[in-house]
Amino acid sequence: MKSLKILGWPAGVLAALAVCSLPYGVQAAGPVEQPAVEYRVLEPIASGNLLLFPVVRAGGAPLRETPFLTLDEGIASGEVEVTEAGRLRGLVRPRPIVRWQPGDNGSLRAIPEGPLDRPQRNDQVNTLVLVNHSKKPLLLLAGEIVTGGKQDRVIAKDRIVPAGSEPIDLGVFCIEPGRWTEQTALFGTSNQGAGKSLMVQPSVRERAMVQKDQQQVWDSVHGAIGRVASVGMPAHGAMNQAGNAAPRTFATTSYAQVMQESTVSAEVDKAAAPGIEGGVQVLEKLRAEHAVGVVVAIRGEIVWADLFASTELLAHYWTKLVRSYAAESLTAAPGLGNVTTTDAQQFLNAPASGTEQSEGVVGVYRYLELRSGRTERFVLESLLPGARYEVHISKLRLRQQELRKVHMLPLQREFIFR
Repeated sequence: MKSLKILGWPAGVLAALAVCSLPYGVQAAGPVEQPAVEYRVLEPIASGNLLLFPVVRAGGAPLRETPFLTLDEGIASGEVEVTEAGRLRGLVRPRPIVRWQPGDNGSLRAIPEGPLDRPQRNDQVNTLVLVNHSKKPLLLLAGEIVTGGKQDRVIAKDRIVPAGSEPIDLGVFCIEPGRWTEQTALFGTSNQGAGKSLMVQPSVRERAMVQKDQQQVWDSVHGAIGRVASVGMPAHGAMNQAGNAAPRTFATTSYAQVMQESTVSAEVDKAAAPGIEGGVQVLEKLRAEHAVGVVVAIRGEIVWADLFASTELLAHYWTKLVRSYAAESLTAAPGLGNVTTTDAQQFLNAPASGTEQSEGVVGVYRYLELRSGRTERFVLESLLPGARYEVHISKLRLRQQELRKVHMLPLQREFIFR
């Protein structure tokens, strides 16, 4: 690996030129100022502590179709397989090993000797292996859950996997710290039907995307499970010595399993109901308005925004996103007060100027992370032929502890070539 740190005006020009054509595996960091994308915020869907502000493109209708397969669709159809790293051998497409020997007239003749045998690796907490057998590119979002294997995991960052790809290393974080025994050979999703699909809630998703630290993710999972333990407890339940309702206990450390426990799931459903109840009607309304995203406020504070290239992509993810926001609304601390449509609009309009880090795969995707003041913006851009556009944008308001750590980062430009 070669690292080149560039300082000064002439080198800065070279660095800017390098960004225009990043090779495979390049990560770049440096100051950036992106032009604002015109979005318009609509009146919110309200549910208790949760406000969902639909977002439309102000400058015209969104894309009608996108070519992407979602993780839920791919795993349900069997076209996408996810497994522990140590099981790589079973996912590799057989390619023959050949031996060349002299033939007639001085030519060389290929003699097949058997399938390609790649070395196996040990299972790893933060790496899984994924293969996309489908004829569509696969879209993965940070925060999506895969269950099974030796531990349930959450996807660490957005990415696109080409159609018919070779097995790839999939960056993940563990969200089940108490298990390291194989439950299933292949991973599934937390999807138990259209009404029960789930991503991790924003506080956990933030730790994976911003902090990128396994211990931070475990801490957020532990905190979320601890807070949800007292949610929806019946008045006649067990009491502690102080005479208060004792929090329930769970027979698992799995975030996904706790959120699917019947009482917890019922509370999440209740909090999410205005956004997903009569799902067809809600989605039809979003389609009629050409909505492409949502700004989320919880307990009087804007915390997140998810924006997509098309209304159909938003519809694919709507239920699991809303349920993740609802889970956060059950456990979040009290906020600052009322949030208005103007507040949500200002959150989206805030300029994305600051420090940029980028990575990706040439001709497939680019993933940008933009840090600016109290917000962080993540942009997944497709580089596929015929589909060169921003597919998904996440924008979040940093909590104070994350804000302090971001301010400590050096503002220098660095290119790392792998």
